[in-house]
Amino acid sequence: MGIVHKDIQAAGGQVASNAFSTSANQTPVHSAAELTGEGPTAYIRHLDQVYTLRITRANKLILTK
Repeated sequence: MGIVHKDIQAAGGQVASNAFSTSANQTPVHSAAELTGEGPTAYIRHLDQVYTLRITRANKLILTK
């Protein structure tokens, strides 16, 4: 089972260091670096669609269809 996050603060999406749990009833949190591996891009399949997750040079995330 992956790491899950108990509570992401609404202001700025900050994550407290003690905010992670492995409980099945929590929202999963995935590292963008784990999804993209060594590169800046990952493909995410949802139903019959494929989306591209990209980490920009400014370290922003872009998800496109």
